[in-house]
Amino acid sequence: MPKFMMLSTLGPDGSARLRESPQRLREVNRDVEQMGVKVLAQYAVLGQWDFVNILEAPDQVTMARVATTLAARGTLKTTTLPIIDVDEFIAAMGEGVG
Repeated sequence: MPKFMMLSTLGPDGSARLRESPQRLREVNRDVEQMGVKVLAQYAVLGQWDFVNILEAPDQVTMARVATTLAARGTLKTTTLPIIDVDEFIAAMGEGVG
C-alpha cells in the first residue's frame, strides 16, 4: 500500500485542545484509521512542524480525504507527501545509467 508523510502544525484551538487533553492525539489516530488509513508512526517535533506522521493508505484519494477532513476541523494545517521506501526506489532505478 502507498505510504505518506503528513506534516502538521497546530493552530491556537488545536494547541489549546491538546494542552487540555493530550490523549486527543490517540483519538485523532482512531478517527484516521476509521477512514481507512493506518498510522504507522507518529512523532512530535520541534521547529516548523508540530507532528510528523507516517501513514499507509489504499490510494491518494483516500489520503486526500483524510487530510481534508482533518484540516476542516480548524485545529491544524497539514502538508502531505507521498513517500517511497529506499529499497523500492533503488529497485525501481535498476542498474542506473553508467
